[in-house]
Amino acid sequence: MYINSVGHYIPEKVVDNKYFEQLHGFDDNWLFKRTGILERRRATSEDINVMAINAVISAKGKIPYDISEVDTIVGATYSYKDTLNTIAHQVQHEFEIKDTRALTVSSACSSLINALEVAQAYIISGKSKKAIVVASEHNSAYSDDSDKVSGHLWGDGAVAFFISKERLSENDIEIKDIKTKGLATVGRSIEGVKLEPAKDGITMPFGRDVFNWACKYMTEIVKDVVEENHYKEEDIDYVIPHQANVRIIENVRKQLGFSNEQVLTNIEKCGNTGCASVGIVFSQNQEKFRKGNKIALTVFGGGYSCGAVLMEK
Repeated sequence: MYINSVGHYIPEKVVDNKYFEQLHGFDDNWLFKRTGILERRRATSEDINVMAINAVISAKGKIPYDISEVDTIVGATYSYKDTLNTIAHQVQHEFEIKDTRALTVSSACSSLINALEVAQAYIISGKSKKAIVVASEHNSAYSDDSDKVSGHLWGDGAVAFFISKERLSENDIEIKDIKTKGLATVGRSIEGVKLEPAKDGITMPFGRDVFNWACKYMTEIVKDVVEENHYKEEDIDYVIPHQANVRIIENVRKQLGFSNEQVLTNIEKCGNTGCASVGIVFSQNQEKFRKGNKIALTVFGGGYSCGAVLMEK
């Protein structure tokens, strides 16, 4: 399975740490050291669907075929605007892609990796040849800035991947393997992070539990996918971890033995953009990747869940 093109969208509105300093009295430097965030992007007039469509537009111009050839659209999100007319349906409608399957998956911040795995399953089964996987998160629609525990973490954004069964150009990136796990049997999985629209929106009542399990499983699943494909950690050129918290990212980096330069991030400028985060970082850094480079994505989501993708340029 090959990535033919990737594009992303982040809103123009910037909310910096001074806003939260005024709101809560948090010191700017303290907040940055604690989270790694200097500012986050927040949607204004655009909603989750608009961001998803803009991400597809960003990627669409680089595909070597007409978008009408897409036969599968898989969306990924937990911050739905409409749970019936999902982002996959919105993309199908916007680009008038007839006779395609359209579905959206949700597994918290690992949703993008799960969506890629769903597309992979359709392709391996022979039911699909070309797919769009699009992740979009409108965290600010549900987050509460007055929440001192996690209100300052959230940003908005979207990413889109065009994927094919066969290599279609020398610039395609091969997805060598995808691995995901549900982790609802560990820790405070069901209550560690919650999004209840009719109640308090996004909350993180057990942040320390989330931190501990994220560090463990984001590291372990990278090691697993690398070993299962007969590589070693030193064979990996870049790793892109879920952009949840700089302390989690640093912990995972040290456990895996990567240098600072090998770990790609955007948390300082975008905040936590949910399941779209690793895809947005990948899109922002795609010009860095050289022939033969191996890239690993690793994620952890509330619920709990984790996932990793191994790619080669």
